Amino acid sequence: MINQFRNLNPVNLVILAAYTIFMRLAIFINLPDQLNFEFLEPYAKLLVQIPLENSFSITANLFLAAVITFVQAILFNRIVNNHGLLAKPSYLSALLYITGASLFTQFLILSPPLICNFLLIWIMDKFLKIGKTPNAMMTMFDIGMIIALGTLIYFPFIVLLAMLWLSLLLYRSFSWREWIAGIIGFLTIFFFIAVFYYWNDNITQFYRIWRPLVNKFPSNLKINFNDYLVLMPVSVIIILATLQLRENFFRSFISTRKAFQMLFFMFIIAIISFYTKPDFRVYHFLLSVPPGAVLLAYYFSNAKKRWFYESLFAVLVLSIQYFLFV
Repeated sequence: MINQFRNLNPVNLVILAAYTIFMRLAIFINLPDQLNFEFLEPYAKLLVQIPLENSFSITANLFLAAVITFVQAILFNRIVNNHGLLAKPSYLSALLYITGASLFTQFLILSPPLICNFLLIWIMDKFLKIGKTPNAMMTMFDIGMIIALGTLIYFPFIVLLAMLWLSLLLYRSFSWREWIAGIIGFLTIFFFIAVFYYWNDNITQFYRIWRPLVNKFPSNLKINFNDYLVLMPVSVIIILATLQLRENFFRSFISTRKAFQMLFFMFIIAIISFYTKPDFRVYHFLLSVPPGAVLLAYYFSNAKKRWFYESLFAVLVLSIQYFLFV
């Protein structure tokens, strides 16, 4: 399977589509009793009325989620190839993206983080470009606006604002205009939302939008470790990828080194942003799939022993299927 996706054969697109359905067989066979899809945060619903909560049947919800994941995988794969993050252009990034987006049952349904991954992939592309442009001010402004749009859909997306400065630290020398451009882009969107609230004599509700930012990071989490055993093979691959990356780090292009550092910070920020959503669900961690999938793909792109990496991938897929069914 891995060897097949190590090249850009167009046949892989057909296999990838079949693989997307295969990874979702468990939820199609055992359909949930009810699925609710909320496209926007409550504060954004006052601005844009999109009655989607009960517009999809359960089957339509699951099928649309599969199509969205497949499309995101193709876009994501193209960005990874364009920026030369792997040993050579391939479909490995798309394969590992779909695999990562199938880890848990809640990943398989239509959810705000799934929609936000379109924006996250777009942001990732823009961050990877800022080191190649003479002036990143407009790019940072655009990224700030994209993060604001993502925040309207799913509030924890706001934490990605930290990536504005982390990426600038990695890629560019200090320029105060670039450092504030992203924030101005973000505030531009919310300025219009504040005006809307003000016109409707509801400005106090606008202030409440920001309350989750002062939530205390939870000191203890109630975790049923049996539900997360599927992450064991993922963890093994990440460790192997990290060792592989460390071995090749100083032999890689500077742009590649910075790219993986940026993706590492994005991965961590996407995970810890759950604290801004007191009632967060497992599907929140879909936001960590794009940066995480690059690291997984990096290992399989550079692995040498075919019997080992093919077996490791097979164990990963089988473990996902097992935990989805049980």
